[in-house]
Amino acid sequence: MAISELRPLEIAVPRIIAQATEKEIEAQPGALPRRTLGRRIDRPPAIASVHLSLTTTATPIEPASAAPASPLPVGPAAISIQGVSKAFRLPHQQYHTLKERALHPFRSRTFDVLQAVGDVSVEIAQGEFFGIIGRNGSGKSTLLKCLAGIYDIDEGQLGVRGRLSPFIELGVGFNMDLTARDNVMINAIMLGLTRKQARERFDEIIAFAELEDFLDLKLKNYSSGMQVRLAFAVAIEVDAEILLIDEVLAVGDAAFQQKCFDEFHRLKKLGKTIVFVTHDMGAIQRFCDRAMLLEKGRMAAIGEPEQIARRYNELNFGRTVHKVAASEGQDQSEQHKEAEILDAWFEEPSGKRVVALGHGEPCCAAVEVRFAQALEDPIFGMTFRNDVGATVFATTTALEHGSTGRFEAGQTAVVRVRFDNWLTPSRYTVTPSLAQNGRGDNAIDLREDLATLMVHSGHFTGGTAHFPHRFEIEVK
Repeated sequence: MAISELRPLEIAVPRIIAQATEKEIEAQPGALPRRTLGRRIDRPPAIASVHLSLTTTATPIEPASAAPASPLPVGPAAISIQGVSKAFRLPHQQYHTLKERALHPFRSRTFDVLQAVGDVSVEIAQGEFFGIIGRNGSGKSTLLKCLAGIYDIDEGQLGVRGRLSPFIELGVGFNMDLTARDNVMINAIMLGLTRKQARERFDEIIAFAELEDFLDLKLKNYSSGMQVRLAFAVAIEVDAEILLIDEVLAVGDAAFQQKCFDEFHRLKKLGKTIVFVTHDMGAIQRFCDRAMLLEKGRMAAIGEPEQIARRYNELNFGRTVHKVAASEGQDQSEQHKEAEILDAWFEEPSGKRVVALGHGEPCCAAVEVRFAQALEDPIFGMTFRNDVGATVFATTTALEHGSTGRFEAGQTAVVRVRFDNWLTPSRYTVTPSLAQNGRGDNAIDLREDLATLMVHSGHFTGGTAHFPHRFEIEVK
Protein backbone atom coordinates (compact mmCIF):
# COMPACT_ATOMS: atom_id res chain seq x y z
CA MET A 1 0.00 0.00 0.00
CA ALA A 2 1.33 3.44 -0.84
CA ILE A 3 2.47 5.69 1.96
CA SER A 4 -0.11 8.29 0.92
CA GLU A 5 -2.84 5.79 1.80
CA LEU A 6 -1.72 5.45 5.42
CA ARG A 7 -3.94 7.24 7.91
CA PRO A 8 -3.27 7.99 11.57
CA LEU A 9 -4.89 5.44 13.86
CA GLU A 10 -7.98 6.77 15.59
CA ILE A 11 -7.99 6.06 19.31
CA ALA A 12 -10.72 6.29 21.90
CA VAL A 13 -8.76 8.42 24.38
CA PRO A 14 -9.17 12.14 23.59
CA ARG A 15 -5.96 13.96 22.75
CA ILE A 16 -4.81 16.55 25.21
CA ILE A 17 -2.37 19.38 24.66
CA ALA A 18 0.21 19.55 27.42
CA GLN A 19 0.21 23.10 28.74
CA ALA A 20 1.87 24.85 31.63
CA THR A 21 2.30 28.39 32.82
CA GLU A 22 5.70 30.05 32.67
CA LYS A 23 5.78 29.95 36.44
CA GLU A 24 5.29 26.17 36.49
CA ILE A 25 8.08 25.65 33.97
CA GLU A 26 10.56 27.99 35.65
CA ALA A 27 9.98 26.17 38.93
CA GLN A 28 11.68 23.07 37.56
CA PRO A 29 15.43 23.20 36.89
CA GLY A 30 16.35 21.99 33.44
CA ALA A 31 12.76 21.69 32.22
CA LEU A 32 12.29 21.88 28.48
CA PRO A 33 11.28 25.28 27.04
CA ARG A 34 7.57 25.92 26.88
CA ARG A 35 7.45 25.89 23.09
CA THR A 36 8.53 22.25 23.10
CA LEU A 37 5.70 21.08 25.34
CA GLY A 38 2.87 21.36 22.83
CA ARG A 39 3.07 17.77 21.64
CA ARG A 40 -0.11 15.76 21.50
CA ILE A 41 -0.32 13.06 24.14
CA ASP A 42 -2.87 10.48 25.18
CA ARG A 43 -2.60 10.70 28.89
CA PRO A 44 -2.56 13.97 30.85
CA PRO A 45 0.85 14.35 32.48
CA ALA A 46 1.96 16.58 35.26
CA ILE A 47 4.45 19.12 34.02
CA ALA A 48 7.05 17.46 36.26
CA SER A 49 7.05 14.46 33.95
CA VAL A 50 8.79 16.52 31.27
CA HIS A 51 11.99 16.83 33.30
CA LEU A 52 13.44 13.32 33.45
CA SER A 53 16.70 11.76 34.47
CA LEU A 54 18.93 10.60 31.65
CA THR A 55 17.83 6.96 31.49
CA THR A 56 16.76 4.53 28.82
CA THR A 57 14.59 1.44 28.62
CA ALA A 58 14.71 -1.46 26.22
CA THR A 59 12.45 -4.26 25.10
CA PRO A 60 14.91 -6.96 24.03
CA ILE A 61 13.97 -9.45 21.34
CA GLU A 62 16.23 -12.10 22.82
CA PRO A 63 17.04 -11.29 26.45
CA ALA A 64 19.91 -13.76 26.48
CA SER A 65 21.79 -11.84 23.79
CA ALA A 66 20.66 -8.29 24.48
CA ALA A 67 23.44 -5.75 24.38
CA PRO A 68 23.99 -4.07 27.74
CA ALA A 69 23.17 -0.42 27.87
CA SER A 70 26.18 1.86 27.62
CA PRO A 71 27.03 4.52 30.19
CA LEU A 72 24.86 7.49 29.40
CA PRO A 73 26.44 10.86 28.60
CA VAL A 74 26.30 13.48 31.32
CA GLY A 75 24.34 16.61 30.50
CA PRO A 76 20.84 17.94 29.89
CA ALA A 77 18.62 16.13 27.42
CA ALA A 78 18.30 17.68 23.98
CA ILE A 79 15.60 15.16 23.04
CA SER A 80 13.28 13.35 25.44
CA ILE A 81 11.18 10.45 24.12
CA GLN A 82 8.91 8.84 26.70
CA GLY A 83 6.59 5.93 25.85
CA VAL A 84 6.03 7.13 22.30
CA SER A 85 3.76 5.07 20.05
CA LYS A 86 2.51 5.69 16.54
CA ALA A 87 0.16 3.50 14.50
CA PHE A 88 -1.48 3.66 11.11
CA ARG A 89 -4.66 2.03 9.92
CA LEU A 90 -4.77 0.29 6.56
CA PRO A 91 -8.38 0.21 5.30
CA HIS A 92 -9.54 -2.90 3.47
CA GLN A 93 -11.77 -0.81 1.16
CA GLN A 94 -10.31 2.21 -0.60
CA TYR A 95 -12.36 5.27 -1.55
CA HIS A 96 -10.69 7.38 -4.20
CA THR A 97 -13.44 9.96 -4.81
CA LEU A 98 -16.28 11.60 -2.90
CA LYS A 99 -18.71 10.03 -5.38
CA GLU A 100 -17.55 6.52 -4.46
CA ARG A 101 -18.10 7.24 -0.79
CA ALA A 102 -21.57 8.68 -1.44
CA LEU A 103 -22.67 5.77 -3.66
CA HIS A 104 -21.34 3.06 -1.34
CA PRO A 105 -21.84 4.37 2.20
CA PHE A 106 -22.21 0.90 3.72
CA ARG A 107 -19.16 -0.74 2.24
CA SER A 108 -16.78 -2.43 4.62
CA ARG A 109 -14.95 0.06 6.80
CA THR A 110 -12.71 -2.49 8.46
CA PHE A 111 -8.99 -1.94 8.56
CA ASP A 112 -5.73 -3.44 9.74
CA VAL A 113 -3.57 -1.67 12.29
CA LEU A 114 0.13 -1.15 11.56
CA GLN A 115 2.02 -0.38 14.76
CA ALA A 116 4.94 1.57 13.31
CA VAL A 117 6.41 2.66 16.68
CA GLY A 118 5.55 1.03 19.98
CA ASP A 119 6.40 2.37 23.47
CA VAL A 120 9.87 3.75 22.68
CA SER A 121 11.63 5.64 25.48
CA VAL A 122 15.08 7.22 25.28
CA GLU A 123 16.80 10.48 26.13
CA ILE A 124 19.50 11.98 23.94
CA ALA A 125 21.95 14.37 25.58
CA GLN A 126 23.00 17.71 24.15
CA GLY A 127 26.00 17.27 21.86
CA GLU A 128 25.44 13.53 21.46
CA PHE A 129 25.76 11.79 18.09
CA PHE A 130 23.01 9.18 18.36
CA GLY A 131 22.47 6.42 15.81
CA ILE A 132 19.23 4.58 15.06
CA ILE A 133 19.43 1.36 13.09
CA GLY A 134 17.06 -1.41 12.15
CA ARG A 135 15.76 -3.37 9.25
CA ASN A 136 13.37 -1.88 6.69
CA GLY A 137 9.98 -1.30 8.26
CA SER A 138 11.28 -1.24 11.83
CA GLY A 139 10.00 2.31 12.50
CA LYS A 140 13.17 4.38 12.20
CA SER A 141 11.88 6.99 9.76
CA THR A 142 8.49 7.15 11.48
CA LEU A 143 10.17 7.97 14.78
CA LEU A 144 12.19 10.75 13.13
CA LYS A 145 9.06 12.18 11.54
CA CYS A 146 7.40 12.23 14.93
CA LEU A 147 10.39 14.15 16.30
CA ALA A 148 10.20 16.60 13.41
CA GLY A 149 6.48 17.19 13.97
CA ILE A 150 5.45 15.68 10.63
CA TYR A 151 3.40 13.00 12.42
CA ASP A 152 1.42 13.41 15.62
CA ILE A 153 2.07 10.71 18.18
CA ASP A 154 -0.71 8.49 19.52
CA GLU A 155 0.75 7.96 22.98
CA GLY A 156 3.62 9.24 25.07
CA GLN A 157 5.54 12.49 25.24
CA LEU A 158 8.19 14.18 23.09
CA GLY A 159 10.42 17.02 24.20
CA VAL A 160 12.93 18.90 22.03
CA ARG A 161 15.33 21.53 23.36
CA GLY A 162 16.59 23.92 20.70
CA ARG A 163 16.14 24.61 16.99
CA LEU A 164 15.71 21.46 14.93
CA SER A 165 16.73 20.86 11.32
CA PRO A 166 15.23 17.73 9.71
CA PHE A 167 16.77 15.96 6.73
CA ILE A 168 14.61 12.89 6.72
CA GLU A 169 13.00 12.36 3.33
CA LEU A 170 13.95 13.18 -0.21
CA GLY A 171 12.05 16.22 -1.49
CA VAL A 172 10.35 17.20 1.79
CA GLY A 173 10.07 20.99 1.96
CA PHE A 174 10.85 21.45 -1.72
CA ASN A 175 8.52 22.56 -4.50
CA MET A 176 9.40 20.57 -7.59
CA ASP A 177 8.00 23.24 -9.92
CA LEU A 178 10.33 25.94 -8.57
CA THR A 179 14.01 26.45 -9.35
CA ALA A 180 16.81 25.54 -6.98
CA ARG A 181 17.35 29.26 -6.31
CA ASP A 182 13.79 29.71 -5.08
CA ASN A 183 13.73 26.44 -3.15
CA VAL A 184 16.88 27.28 -1.22
CA MET A 185 15.42 30.59 -0.04
CA ILE A 186 12.03 29.11 0.88
CA ASN A 187 13.45 26.05 2.62
CA ALA A 188 16.01 28.06 4.60
CA ILE A 189 13.30 30.44 5.83
CA MET A 190 11.04 27.50 6.73
CA LEU A 191 13.87 26.07 8.82
CA GLY A 192 14.23 29.28 10.83
CA LEU A 193 16.53 31.68 8.99
CA THR A 194 15.48 35.25 8.30
CA ARG A 195 15.32 36.48 4.71
CA LYS A 196 18.55 38.39 5.26
CA GLN A 197 20.35 35.35 6.67
CA ALA A 198 19.08 33.17 3.83
CA ARG A 199 20.43 35.63 1.25
CA GLU A 200 23.78 35.91 3.05
CA ARG A 201 24.25 32.13 3.17
CA PHE A 202 22.90 31.41 -0.28
CA ASP A 203 26.32 31.24 -1.93
CA GLU A 204 27.70 28.92 0.78
CA ILE A 205 24.74 26.58 0.38
CA ILE A 206 25.13 26.35 -3.39
CA ALA A 207 28.92 25.96 -3.12
CA PHE A 208 28.59 23.06 -0.68
CA ALA A 209 26.01 21.38 -2.93
CA GLU A 210 28.23 22.05 -5.99
CA LEU A 211 25.19 23.00 -8.06
CA GLU A 212 26.25 26.40 -9.38
CA ASP A 213 25.47 25.40 -12.97
CA PHE A 214 21.93 24.26 -12.15
CA LEU A 215 20.54 27.15 -10.11
CA ASP A 216 17.78 28.07 -12.56
CA LEU A 217 16.75 24.51 -13.33
CA LYS A 218 13.45 23.33 -11.87
CA LEU A 219 13.81 20.74 -9.14
CA LYS A 220 11.61 18.24 -10.97
CA ASN A 221 14.47 17.95 -13.47
CA TYR A 222 17.04 17.23 -10.75
CA SER A 223 18.28 13.72 -10.11
CA SER A 224 17.73 12.26 -6.64
CA GLY A 225 21.42 12.76 -5.88
CA MET A 226 21.25 16.45 -6.78
CA GLN A 227 18.20 16.91 -4.56
CA VAL A 228 20.07 15.29 -1.67
CA ARG A 229 23.00 17.65 -2.18
CA LEU A 230 20.73 20.67 -2.08
CA ALA A 231 18.68 19.52 0.92
CA PHE A 232 21.73 18.59 3.01
CA ALA A 233 23.48 21.86 2.18
CA VAL A 234 20.44 23.83 3.40
CA ALA A 235 20.02 21.69 6.53
CA ILE A 236 23.54 22.33 7.82
CA GLU A 237 23.40 26.10 7.24
CA VAL A 238 20.44 26.94 9.47
CA ASP A 239 22.36 27.04 12.78
CA ALA A 240 20.24 24.28 14.27
CA GLU A 241 21.18 22.75 17.61
CA ILE A 242 19.64 19.43 16.58
CA LEU A 243 19.89 17.66 13.22
CA LEU A 244 17.75 14.70 12.17
CA ILE A 245 19.42 12.84 9.31
CA ASP A 246 17.76 9.87 7.62
CA GLU A 247 19.35 7.32 5.28
CA VAL A 248 18.66 9.45 2.19
CA LEU A 249 22.41 10.12 2.04
CA ALA A 250 22.69 6.64 0.51
CA VAL A 251 21.58 8.00 -2.88
CA GLY A 252 24.45 10.47 -3.05
CA ASP A 253 27.68 9.69 -4.87
CA ALA A 254 30.78 8.54 -3.00
CA ALA A 255 32.53 11.93 -3.14
CA PHE A 256 29.54 13.77 -1.68
CA GLN A 257 29.04 11.13 1.02
CA GLN A 258 32.63 11.68 2.12
CA LYS A 259 31.99 15.42 2.11
CA CYS A 260 28.97 14.85 4.36
CA PHE A 261 31.02 12.66 6.70
CA ASP A 262 33.62 15.43 6.98
CA GLU A 263 30.78 17.78 7.88
CA PHE A 264 29.64 15.31 10.55
CA HIS A 265 33.08 15.60 12.16
CA ARG A 266 32.81 19.38 12.15
CA LEU A 267 29.30 19.41 13.62
CA LYS A 268 30.32 16.91 16.27
CA LYS A 269 33.22 19.12 17.34
CA LEU A 270 30.81 22.07 17.57
CA GLY A 271 28.67 20.11 20.03
CA LYS A 272 25.62 19.72 17.82
CA THR A 273 23.11 17.01 18.66
CA ILE A 274 22.69 14.64 15.71
CA VAL A 275 20.21 11.79 15.32
CA PHE A 276 21.44 9.61 12.47
CA VAL A 277 19.46 6.82 10.78
CA THR A 278 21.39 4.50 8.48
CA HIS A 279 22.05 0.93 7.41
CA ASP A 280 25.81 1.60 7.27
CA MET A 281 27.30 -0.10 10.34
CA GLY A 282 30.70 1.41 9.57
CA ALA A 283 29.26 4.93 9.84
CA ILE A 284 27.47 4.02 13.07
CA GLN A 285 30.68 2.82 14.69
CA ARG A 286 32.71 5.67 13.23
CA PHE A 287 30.57 8.62 14.37
CA CYS A 288 28.04 7.64 17.02
CA ASP A 289 28.42 7.93 20.78
CA ARG A 290 25.49 5.56 21.30
CA ALA A 291 23.13 3.65 19.06
CA MET A 292 19.66 2.16 19.30
CA LEU A 293 18.29 -0.86 17.44
CA LEU A 294 14.61 -0.91 16.48
CA GLU A 295 12.77 -4.07 15.46
CA LYS A 296 9.08 -4.10 14.54
CA GLY A 297 8.62 -0.66 16.03
CA ARG A 298 10.09 -1.48 19.43
CA MET A 299 13.47 -0.86 20.97
CA ALA A 300 15.47 -4.08 20.79
CA ALA A 301 18.74 -2.79 22.27
CA ILE A 302 20.61 0.39 23.12
CA GLY A 303 24.27 0.83 23.96
CA GLU A 304 27.74 1.10 22.48
CA PRO A 305 27.74 1.37 18.65
CA GLU A 306 29.89 -1.76 18.24
CA GLN A 307 27.49 -3.87 20.31
CA ILE A 308 24.41 -2.56 18.54
CA ALA A 309 26.03 -3.15 15.14
CA ARG A 310 26.53 -6.78 16.13
CA ARG A 311 22.90 -7.07 17.21
CA TYR A 312 21.82 -5.65 13.87
CA ASN A 313 23.81 -8.31 12.05
CA GLU A 314 22.36 -10.97 14.37
CA LEU A 315 18.88 -9.99 13.22
CA ASN A 316 19.93 -10.20 9.58
CA PHE A 317 22.35 -13.12 9.57
CA GLY A 318 22.00 -14.98 12.87
CA ARG A 319 23.91 -15.01 16.16
CA THR A 320 27.39 -13.58 16.47
CA VAL A 321 28.37 -15.92 19.27
CA HIS A 322 29.18 -19.47 18.22
CA LYS A 323 28.14 -21.37 21.31
CA VAL A 324 24.67 -21.96 22.67
CA ALA A 325 24.21 -22.44 26.39
CA ALA A 326 22.95 -25.89 27.33
CA SER A 327 20.12 -24.32 29.32
CA GLU A 328 18.68 -22.84 26.19
CA GLY A 329 17.88 -26.34 24.96
CA GLN A 330 18.39 -25.32 21.36
CA ASP A 331 20.69 -27.01 18.90
CA GLN A 332 23.00 -24.85 16.81
CA SER A 333 21.52 -26.28 13.63
CA GLU A 334 18.20 -24.69 14.56
CA GLN A 335 19.85 -21.30 14.20
CA HIS A 336 21.74 -22.08 10.97
CA LYS A 337 20.01 -24.99 9.30
CA GLU A 338 22.39 -25.25 6.33
CA ALA A 339 25.78 -24.40 7.81
CA GLU A 340 27.39 -22.25 10.47
CA ILE A 341 30.68 -20.55 11.13
CA LEU A 342 32.33 -22.09 14.20
CA ASP A 343 35.51 -20.09 14.61
CA ALA A 344 37.94 -17.67 12.97
CA TRP A 345 41.56 -16.80 13.73
CA PHE A 346 44.84 -15.48 12.34
CA GLU A 347 47.90 -17.68 11.99
CA GLU A 348 51.57 -17.69 10.96
CA PRO A 349 52.82 -19.64 7.90
CA SER A 350 53.62 -22.52 10.28
CA GLY A 351 49.96 -22.76 11.24
CA LYS A 352 50.40 -21.37 14.74
CA ARG A 353 47.58 -19.12 15.82
CA VAL A 354 48.56 -15.52 16.58
CA VAL A 355 46.89 -12.37 17.85
CA ALA A 356 49.72 -10.02 16.88
CA LEU A 357 51.94 -9.83 13.81
CA GLY A 358 54.67 -7.57 12.53
CA HIS A 359 54.26 -5.33 9.53
CA GLY A 360 55.44 -7.01 6.33
CA GLU A 361 55.24 -10.58 7.65
CA PRO A 362 53.20 -13.28 5.87
CA CYS A 363 49.73 -13.61 7.36
CA CYS A 364 46.82 -16.00 7.08
CA ALA A 365 43.19 -15.55 8.14
CA ALA A 366 41.27 -18.79 8.70
CA VAL A 367 37.63 -19.63 9.30
CA GLU A 368 36.09 -22.96 10.31
CA VAL A 369 32.66 -23.90 8.94
CA ARG A 370 30.43 -26.87 9.78
CA PHE A 371 27.75 -28.04 7.33
CA ALA A 372 24.39 -29.33 8.55
CA GLN A 373 23.07 -29.89 5.03
CA ALA A 374 24.68 -30.69 1.71
CA LEU A 375 25.74 -27.54 -0.15
CA GLU A 376 27.05 -27.09 -3.68
CA ASP A 377 29.66 -24.38 -4.29
CA PRO A 378 28.92 -22.11 -1.29
CA ILE A 379 30.64 -18.74 -1.29
CA PHE A 380 33.10 -17.97 1.51
CA GLY A 381 33.98 -14.37 2.26
CA MET A 382 36.12 -12.33 4.62
CA THR A 383 35.99 -8.63 5.43
CA PHE A 384 38.86 -6.92 7.23
CA ARG A 385 38.23 -3.71 9.17
CA ASN A 386 40.44 -1.33 11.10
CA ASP A 387 39.94 0.03 14.61
CA VAL A 388 37.39 2.66 13.51
CA GLY A 389 35.28 0.12 11.63
CA ALA A 390 36.33 1.10 8.10
CA THR A 391 36.69 -1.76 5.64
CA VAL A 392 40.29 -2.02 4.43
CA PHE A 393 40.04 -5.27 2.47
CA ALA A 394 37.26 -7.65 1.45
CA THR A 395 37.26 -10.77 -0.71
CA THR A 396 35.15 -13.81 -1.55
CA THR A 397 35.80 -17.15 -3.22
CA ALA A 398 33.47 -16.06 -6.02
CA LEU A 399 35.97 -13.34 -6.93
CA GLU A 400 39.30 -15.06 -6.35
CA HIS A 401 38.78 -18.82 -6.26
CA GLY A 402 35.80 -19.94 -8.31
CA SER A 403 34.01 -23.20 -7.58
CA THR A 404 34.44 -24.39 -3.99
CA GLY A 405 33.01 -27.89 -4.49
CA ARG A 406 30.37 -29.90 -2.73
CA PHE A 407 30.12 -30.24 1.03
CA GLU A 408 28.12 -33.01 2.66
CA ALA A 409 26.10 -32.82 5.86
CA GLY A 410 28.32 -33.31 8.90
CA GLN A 411 31.53 -32.17 7.18
CA THR A 412 33.74 -29.41 8.56
CA ALA A 413 35.93 -27.20 6.37
CA VAL A 414 38.66 -24.68 7.13
CA VAL A 415 39.00 -21.83 4.63
CA ARG A 416 42.20 -19.76 4.58
CA VAL A 417 43.13 -16.45 2.97
CA ARG A 418 46.89 -15.86 2.73
CA PHE A 419 48.43 -12.43 2.14
CA ASP A 420 51.50 -10.36 2.92
CA ASN A 421 50.74 -8.10 5.86
CA TRP A 422 51.33 -4.58 4.58
CA LEU A 423 48.80 -3.11 7.03
CA THR A 424 50.03 -0.22 9.16
CA PRO A 425 50.22 -0.58 12.98
CA SER A 426 46.71 -0.76 14.42
CA ARG A 427 44.01 -3.22 15.50
CA TYR A 428 42.18 -5.14 12.76
CA THR A 429 39.25 -7.54 12.79
CA VAL A 430 37.96 -10.13 10.35
CA THR A 431 34.27 -10.74 9.67
CA PRO A 432 33.80 -14.13 8.00
CA SER A 433 30.67 -14.85 5.99
CA LEU A 434 29.07 -17.75 4.17
CA ALA A 435 26.51 -17.46 1.36
CA GLN A 436 24.71 -19.71 -1.06
CA ASN A 437 25.98 -20.01 -4.60
CA GLY A 438 24.86 -17.13 -6.82
CA ARG A 439 25.44 -13.41 -6.42
CA GLY A 440 26.57 -13.89 -2.82
CA ASP A 441 23.74 -11.82 -1.30
CA ASN A 442 21.84 -14.82 0.10
CA ALA A 443 23.78 -15.12 3.35
CA ILE A 444 23.73 -18.30 5.39
CA ASP A 445 25.89 -17.06 8.27
CA LEU A 446 27.96 -14.00 9.16
CA ARG A 447 29.98 -13.34 12.31
CA GLU A 448 30.83 -9.72 12.93
CA ASP A 449 34.46 -9.06 14.01
CA LEU A 450 35.01 -12.66 15.06
CA ALA A 451 38.83 -12.49 15.27
CA THR A 452 41.28 -9.70 16.07
CA LEU A 453 44.85 -9.02 14.95
CA MET A 454 47.24 -6.40 16.29
CA VAL A 455 49.80 -5.20 13.74
CA HIS A 456 52.98 -3.78 15.26
CA SER A 457 56.31 -2.32 14.17
CA GLY A 458 56.67 -0.56 10.85
CA HIS A 459 56.02 3.13 10.31
CA PHE A 460 52.66 4.76 10.82
CA THR A 461 52.11 6.88 7.73
CA GLY A 462 48.49 7.89 8.31
CA GLY A 463 47.19 5.35 5.82
CA THR A 464 45.73 1.91 6.40
CA ALA A 465 48.45 0.15 4.42
CA HIS A 466 52.12 0.70 3.61
CA PHE A 467 53.08 -1.22 0.47
CA PRO A 468 56.63 -1.92 -0.76
CA HIS A 469 57.60 0.89 -3.09
CA ARG A 470 60.51 3.01 -4.23
CA PHE A 471 61.00 6.57 -5.38
CA GLU A 472 62.64 7.57 -8.61
CA ILE A 473 63.87 11.11 -9.09
CA GLU A 474 64.85 12.29 -12.50
CA VAL A 475 66.51 15.65 -13.03
CA LYS A 476 65.90 17.25 -16.44
